[in-house]
Amino acid sequence: MELLIDHVSKQFKDKTAVDNISLELTPGVWGLLGANGAGKTTLMRMIAGIMRPTSGRVMYDGVPIQTLGERYRDVFGYLPQEFGFHQEFTVRDYLAYVATLKGLPERQTRRRIRDLLERVSLLDVSGKKISRLSGGMRRRVGIAQALLNDPEVLILDEPTGGLDPGERVRFRNLLSEFAHDRIVLISTHIVPDVEYIAACHAIIKGGRLLATGTTEELVKLVEGKVWSCTIPAEAVPEYESKLQIISLRNENDGSVSIRYLAERPCGAHSAAAAPRLEDLYLWLFPESSERRYC
Repeated sequence: MELLIDHVSKQFKDKTAVDNISLELTPGVWGLLGANGAGKTTLMRMIAGIMRPTSGRVMYDGVPIQTLGERYRDVFGYLPQEFGFHQEFTVRDYLAYVATLKGLPERQTRRRIRDLLERVSLLDVSGKKISRLSGGMRRRVGIAQALLNDPEVLILDEPTGGLDPGERVRFRNLLSEFAHDRIVLISTHIVPDVEYIAACHAIIKGGRLLATGTTEELVKLVEGKVWSCTIPAEAVPEYESKLQIISLRNENDGSVSIRYLAERPCGAHSAAAAPRLEDLYLWLFPESSERRYC
């Protein structure tokens, strides 16, 4: 099983949203990382067959997806950033409707819907209208519809938006189990959501592929650029003005421990810190930096 993205580009008038990207996806969870506007959604829509590339092609097991047509849709699951539904649909009715569109047998549909509702913790609200659910619950409905046909290829665009921490953990566990012999591609700018479950990551910026690799391989790109030190609380504004601080922790003695990104240490008391995938992301996308206080 292989999903090949072969020199794919997408041009919108004078803007290149995706610029000559090639990826070879095999079974397992893949993380597609990039800031908002990096081209992730455009790339996923081309993988889904919703949008045609300006150049290049997407192939599944050696055959272009346009040639496969309905056969590709039979093995494909997709969760867009925003999925549409009729205001009067209940959760169960919506899933039954999507199952009909996907051509699933009625008897199989009832069992499948119940199983998925249980796995995404929506069984108790299956009779409620989707329009009355919270944002996190709606996102879980979207995840369930993407899984209805037990797809071989699952594409999820920002799937954890609106999910609380507990829901995020359950979602990661569900995907890890599901992806054993399937291709799962998750687009996100929330790095911890894929850092520990993705076998491999692809990082794109400005529509271009910057790097691919495992977490262990990619964090090497930011080795020697992650530092930590402890400073007086009153010195925090000074350090904030000259450093890309990614986290601060208040200590019991009134000092503050900081973690920051820089080409070289700031001051004699800084020590090199073990890099994480999130550090690489913030190094590549400094505009996404959001300091964490703990």
